[in-house]
Amino acid sequence: MEPRRRDHRPERQGTDVPGRATGRALVIGPYLRTHKDGAGNATRGPQARLEEAVGLALAIDLEVVDTGIVMLNEIRPATYIGKGKVEEIAGLVKAQDIGLVVMDCALSPVQQRNLEKEWSAKVLDRTGLILEIFGKRAQTKEGVLQVELAHLTYQKSRLVRSWTHLERQRGGFGFLGGPGETQIEADRRVIEERIARIEAELEKVKKRRKLHRASRARVPYPIAALVGYTNAGKSTLFNRMTRAKVLEADMLFATLDPTLRSIELPHGTKVILSDTVGFISELPTMLVAAFRATLEEVTEADVILHVRDISHEDSEAQMQDVQDVLRALGIDEARRGRVIEVWNKIDALDADARARVENMAARVAPDNQPITVSALTGEGVDTLLTAIEDRLAETRIVIDLVLDGTDGAGLSWLHRNTEVIARATRDDGKVAVTVRADPAKAAQVRTRFAGAIALP
Repeated sequence: MEPRRRDHRPERQGTDVPGRATGRALVIGPYLRTHKDGAGNATRGPQARLEEAVGLALAIDLEVVDTGIVMLNEIRPATYIGKGKVEEIAGLVKAQDIGLVVMDCALSPVQQRNLEKEWSAKVLDRTGLILEIFGKRAQTKEGVLQVELAHLTYQKSRLVRSWTHLERQRGGFGFLGGPGETQIEADRRVIEERIARIEAELEKVKKRRKLHRASRARVPYPIAALVGYTNAGKSTLFNRMTRAKVLEADMLFATLDPTLRSIELPHGTKVILSDTVGFISELPTMLVAAFRATLEEVTEADVILHVRDISHEDSEAQMQDVQDVLRALGIDEARRGRVIEVWNKIDALDADARARVENMAARVAPDNQPITVSALTGEGVDTLLTAIEDRLAETRIVIDLVLDGTDGAGLSWLHRNTEVIARATRDDGKVAVTVRADPAKAAQVRTRFAGAIALP
């Protein structure tokens, strides 16, 4: 192989390489031969993982020129992959005029810097790539703040000491003191100050969301939250159920900002449906932390709809990834009785595969039985709405009351604080009312209307 001229100038993470097209990308999947999850179970295969990485690259409009899988016996501390593969990829980068190499793994700052020097190209790991997508897609002020916080947290560990000539001053007197604040220290200080400001603003967002949830709690509308792996069809299902116009696309992380709409269930119950950001395997920890204020909508939901792309070959592994994030949010197994699995995209299955999926669903216990739907065609959505209503009814208490026809204040209180499911005026002028409420509100009803509760 022809020896390459090396650029010995100081490198800085994110610096452009002159004459190199940064839009032309090479996606490399460096995977250990035995890839295990935390429980010791083998996860998705290398080809499927590489295809997902390519999808992430395409999501920020990169031109993927070539792809490759590098199987590893061990991770090298300096470059993650072996020296021979580093040289082989260097030849590819030079021959195809590639400006960006995407490594589908988590690189340390040292590994990233060393690879950039060897390849004379930008190097982006999986975390950086996902952060780029989030930075491009965030629309609301809250979303922008959350992405910026995650970006700064990521960049803070990747400052490279490249400007020692910019040391601001010397400490002490004359030449006896050491150098004062170096450029890297100044950069770190600026980042830390910005992080502190963003965290303060996000704390205000958290308080505002808490107030919004409190105001919604005063109105007796339960919350149903859509969660799932990215590109599982959550936004398409959300639009189908609410007739909204949230962006939907066959693309990873098509939408980031949460959207809430009210829907009416078959027997008239009103529910607020929330569409949330999609999850992905090896979701960066700083993103989960940054989006915690948004994801709290999920933790407060009465029903969680876990949308799965049942046509995907790695549907089971994707399910595990979503459950890992739910556990990180504090939604553990003991509280997962409010989760309904929604097996989406059954329209993408052939007749035999569809029959197998429906048989699998039928064999699940009735209290955890998944609902098979097609968000694209609308098939199964009515069944899903009924399942949501049934699940809500399990946790809500029905109370029959008989009020004086003149008790307008009492009727008004019931409409504000409970779900009035039936109301009729009797021949004696009194009003028979049937309400449904969560346990806390039901206790208030029994206290306030102790003398008006109808006997069975």
